Amino acid sequence: MSSPDPAAGPDAALRTLTGYYSAFSTLDVPAVLPYFHEPCLFVNPQGVLSVPNSEALAAVLTSVLEALRAREFDRSLLSATKVQSLSESTCLITGVAVRYKRNGQELERVGVTYVLQKTDHAWKIAVIVLHDPPSA
Repeated sequence: MSSPDPAAGPDAALRTLTGYYSAFSTLDVPAVLPYFHEPCLFVNPQGVLSVPNSEALAAVLTSVLEALRAREFDRSLLSATKVQSLSESTCLITGVAVRYKRNGQELERVGVTYVLQKTDHAWKIAVIVLHDPPSA
């Protein structure tokens, strides 16, 4: 009997997001890029953006990270409220991204839902949906 694959399942997908949040908090685009599937999709209240490759993703991330830097962003933490395996290769994770300023004050809370896809034994972010955080 073989042991379970440690890179499989929702726990591994959640670990991937933990790594992504650490990389995102560095505000370093090259550190963030490997966490994304190509292509990927961003959905937010302003609309939907399909990103076909790493060059286009780098441009999107540069814009997002520069805007956060201008707001004194320091780090982001994910409070996952729902982790659901949809199949062996797809996982849905919903939660709240809590963003902090350099002085330690909370900058904002953003509701976020991720669809992660497992490819080549690694979980990658295929879709990010930004939405209102759940009400308390």
